[in-house]
Amino acid sequence: MKATIVGLGLIGGSFALGLRKSGLATALIGLDRNLTHAEKAIELGLVDKILPEDEALAQADLVVLAIPVNALNIFLPYVLDTVKSDAVVIDAGSTKSSICKVISSHPKRDQYVAAHPIAGTENSGPTAAFHGLFKDKTNIICESGKSSAKALDIANKVFSALEMKTIFMEAEEHDRHVAYVSHLSHVSSFLLGQTVLDIEKDEKNIFDLAGSGFASTVRLAKSSPDMWAPIFEQNSEYLSQALLEYIMHLQRFHYHLMKHDTKELHRIMSKANEIRRVLDSKSDKPIEEKKDILSKTIN
Repeated sequence: MKATIVGLGLIGGSFALGLRKSGLATALIGLDRNLTHAEKAIELGLVDKILPEDEALAQADLVVLAIPVNALNIFLPYVLDTVKSDAVVIDAGSTKSSICKVISSHPKRDQYVAAHPIAGTENSGPTAAFHGLFKDKTNIICESGKSSAKALDIANKVFSALEMKTIFMEAEEHDRHVAYVSHLSHVSSFLLGQTVLDIEKDEKNIFDLAGSGFASTVRLAKSSPDMWAPIFEQNSEYLSQALLEYIMHLQRFHYHLMKHDTKELHRIMSKANEIRRVLDSKSDKPIEEKKDILSKTIN
């Protein structure tokens, strides 16, 4: 199978490495409008060659789109216009509703699989890519009923080759849930980093005093704004709701802190400790038992 990877950063590059390692792709074509990224991807062996857009898309049996979600809205219809009638197109966007709406009436809609492999690091670019990024992670496919049996079969083979577990849900449902469990954590990290930078003008204090807890909490603040700003924009409705609820909890904590109400602060933190039970049980249960939002699995 000849695969074209569009976007040769952390996600696209790791896709390419996984497809090559598994033997699922016999040839890997790269496509990236950042020429430095394209050259680096060749140098690192992520892809075999770089081709012009039309040629890269027209030759592919499989197209993987690993580009920012605002670019996906514009580029995906063109991709479907250009690919062969039996090619399969998969995206890796962190929002799904807007993208699915853009191509809802496209004549090749059934060749497209709306996916969200939930994996990543705070690093970006081709040098950030590594084999195993997706291992044991969850992948979400939205609007599976609008994809052909062949497209879903190819997608299943791809995500199985990456050693991911796949679940299915609708696009709106997906965007609502990731607002809380993914997008909100990134906002929190970005703004915690900004708060510390604003207050601690002496950078030596940050370096000397920040422990591993701070480093792990603010790690996501090193993520690419080029990728995350469009995600926040496209999921603004659900993210806004998540932020309002988060701010409410912060205000409540602040109120009890100012009242020196240690007992109530302890109660709040003890209640938050329940997240340990949820996360620790993740690896002990089959995925269909973890959330009542999923309908079926393919692994």
